[in-house]
Amino acid sequence: MQKLPETPLRYQEEGNVHLDFHGAVNTTIDFIVERYGVEVLHEIFAKVGKDVYVDLRRHMLDGHPEEMVRHWRHFFTREDADYDIAVSEDEIVLTVRRCTAYHHVAKISPSVSAHFCDQTTKVNEAIAEGTPYRIDTEITGPGACRQIIRRRA
Repeated sequence: MQKLPETPLRYQEEGNVHLDFHGAVNTTIDFIVERYGVEVLHEIFAKVGKDVYVDLRRHMLDGHPEEMVRHWRHFFTREDADYDIAVSEDEIVLTVRRCTAYHHVAKISPSVSAHFCDQTTKVNEAIAEGTPYRIDTEITGPGACRQIIRRRA
């Protein structure tokens, strides 16, 4: 993969990490699914991937998936997650052993939504849609996953 010149990361919130935001998202997910159905939830997450993360999507369209690596490093480090990223010529693999967001929600909410991780899966799919890459998300356990970027065949 061709290396992109270093530019400021667009999505780089600083300051206090407000993990309770994830609790609000968890409650909202369940509300949307109960009121409108899982298809509508997935449409919302697709819009987030395409509209909110338009800059990441543009990088993927331009053949620069390493911007996702920068994004992942910023947020997973910021939230003190247990993760690593392996970059090879054929793929980029983010392995999350302990997702801080998931485990915080498990601590503060009666339950983690069965669709909580859909936000990662569906946003990733939307970011990659129509680009030279795909992002496969494998849920490997409660609050654990692998997110793999590969060039489309």
